[in-house]
Amino acid sequence: MTEDRDPASAHTLAAHALTLAYGDRTIVDGLDLAVPPGLITAIVGANGCGKSTLLRALARLLPPRSGHVLLDGKELQSQPSKEVARTLGLLPQSPVAPEGIAVADLVGRGRHPHQRLLARWSARDYEVVAQSLAATGMTEFADRPVDELSGGQRQRVWIAMALAQETDILLLDEPTTFLDVAHQVEVLDLLTDLNRDRGTTIVMVLHDMNLAARYADHLFALRSGRVVAAGPPNDVMTGDLIREVFDLEALVVPDPVSGSPIVLPRGRHHVSGVADSPASLQTGAPDAAVL
Repeated sequence: MTEDRDPASAHTLAAHALTLAYGDRTIVDGLDLAVPPGLITAIVGANGCGKSTLLRALARLLPPRSGHVLLDGKELQSQPSKEVARTLGLLPQSPVAPEGIAVADLVGRGRHPHQRLLARWSARDYEVVAQSLAATGMTEFADRPVDELSGGQRQRVWIAMALAQETDILLLDEPTTFLDVAHQVEVLDLLTDLNRDRGTTIVMVLHDMNLAARYADHLFALRSGRVVAAGPPNDVMTGDLIREVFDLEALVVPDPVSGSPIVLPRGRHHVSGVADSPASLQTGAPDAAVL
């Protein structure tokens, strides 16, 4: 869709001493983070820890109570909206399409940041929409109403719209919500293609720890509105971290498919067997011991 980008020239996104609140309730408190440019980052943590709230602030939908969100080192809130929209795209959780809108028309809305007021569509606009539909496998559905599609197909349409926006940074809040396993993998594979082919910086909130570890290059683990661990999945996803962030006892072993860490929760009814087997002790896992 565009030429490969030089990671050295990629846009940067960071938060400094960030505090976020709804009314009197503080959700994120004094948080610092820097999103690695050109990589896939996943934000993980228990329900209510501030993941989606943080993403809303990074997308400029929620103004900070204090602290700053910085895009290319400049205060995000102070930058012109259209300029931000050319750099930063957001796919919210469970977006709703206008009733009866066709797939191509919804994808075309991603071109708005690149168009002048009342200007006619350019050849470039049509080209990018066609490429976005092709990249997500939705070309044959271009004239179909969005509300007639399956959940997985609708998610691909929203991603196609984000592609048409041609941003260097893409934020996604639970892009696999309400999808079955096959469609979850399909969506995450598509985002990986986008990252590898275009160098797009991707930041996504994910509930599934194992999918986060498999698809992300970098993790931010949150608890009570603070980052408690950050780094590559093999460094971050340990039994101690799972206990601290999720209050969960688990065995962490290598994923036999990807080699990334895989979390095996230990419920009250599953406290023996795996931990004592010789095979489990020879995995070479980052944390292959009973917790």
